[in-house]
Amino acid sequence: MAQRDINYKKNIFNIAYDIVNPSKENTILILHGWGSNKEIMKQAFAKQMSDFKHVYVDMPGFGKSTNPIVLVTEDYAQIMKIFLEDIGVEADIIAGHSFGGKVATLLKPKCLVLLSSSGIRVPKELAVRIKIALFKILKPFKLDRLHQLFVSDDAKGMNHEMYETFKNVVNEDFEPNFSHIKGKTLLFWGKSDTATPLWTAEKINSIIKKSKLYPLDGDHYFFLKHSKFISDTIVEYYKEHK
Repeated sequence: MAQRDINYKKNIFNIAYDIVNPSKENTILILHGWGSNKEIMKQAFAKQMSDFKHVYVDMPGFGKSTNPIVLVTEDYAQIMKIFLEDIGVEADIIAGHSFGGKVATLLKPKCLVLLSSSGIRVPKELAVRIKIALFKILKPFKLDRLHQLFVSDDAKGMNHEMYETFKNVVNEDFEPNFSHIKGKTLLFWGKSDTATPLWTAEKINSIIKKSKLYPLDGDHYFFLKHSKFISDTIVEYYKEHK
């Protein structure tokens, strides 16, 4: 593992990363989802796509990377852009899982790969809506123990900066951002995904003109079982459209 200090908005972000196949010319940047880290993406793809240089990054606030301030998704994209420039790498392909898909989208690569990306608003279940309503009622009383009961599983255990960042990014509508993608896009999705349901993939596919959707068996982490198919498809598609 390597680390790099990135200066952004007068703050230092210590970014942890790994590079696989460093001698290769063509590069793929692979971004993890919310609450995850680069290790799960390496587990899936490090042994695939041997003709590509792989860059795996712990985005700010995840894994071994630091985050000293409250961010929005655009900040993550800018930090990743600065990071790539700092290590002297231009990514030909950027793949992103879940939240990482939104960051990848903002980076507008030549070839975009979305793995069960977030970005399409999914209506909350009734139980969740009731939970949110109760929290808003009780919030003025500042009951810390109750706060822990109501906080989302994705936000539990976070420090202040990451909790506020989570609130900023969790319900973003990325339809306008998807509509601005003009390059080649591959969508890989878990058919049984409940976090980002398959219908959201179909919607993204209809928004991005040069996109192709591959529904695969599995849930939100379907790519762990289908890494070879995903990788082979990426390589073949990239060579055909290079």
